Amino acid sequence: MLDLHSHTVFSDGVLIPSELARRAEHAGLTALGITDHGDLSNIDFIVPRIVAVADQLNKVMAVTVIPGIEITHVPPALIAETAARARDLGARLVLVHGETIAEPVAPGTNHAALLADIDVLAHPGLIGEEDVALARDKGILLEISARKGHSLTNGHVARLARRCGAQLVINTDTHEPADLIDAAKALRIVCGAGLDPVDFATMQANAQRFVQGL
Repeated sequence: MLDLHSHTVFSDGVLIPSELARRAEHAGLTALGITDHGDLSNIDFIVPRIVAVADQLNKVMAVTVIPGIEITHVPPALIAETAARARDLGARLVLVHGETIAEPVAPGTNHAALLADIDVLAHPGLIGEEDVALARDKGILLEISARKGHSLTNGHVARLARRCGAQLVINTDTHEPADLIDAAKALRIVCGAGLDPVDFATMQANAQRFVQGL
């Protein structure tokens, strides 16, 4: 199981990075993205620290820790700048907090994110077909979410991604230990979105290709 979306005490998670990585390792994950919420006020604090601890953990742990950021509630006009700054600071995985229906994300966030240098559009809500096609053309992964609230539009995202040929990934958006899931539960979530075991295997392969490309 690979999971490209999680949070620590550096934003609104409850675990320090080392404990989160250990719990992920114990749960059988092979890769974990640590992607705390960030904007231009805090990424210079968060990203270097996650990079530093990931470098150390990856020398001694079975799970690969990927240092990243989730650009969150940033005005659409500032998303590209924020993503570029995160890259400059060493983020190897850049997510944008998409237009989930569970929060008042600014309209236009999905589109601005897809025009920026990002890897994953997290929980993109009622994303439009043109933006799904843009994600396909740019090779940006669209997230099927295991997190309550954000998961309400999984079926919509899955349907449009299948229609347009966009790449999907399933992530937990972990904030606390109980949020981590194994492959069996991830498969059930994928099937609940109207997809099937072949789609789940493809989603994990998408995540694996990303990790191998780092």
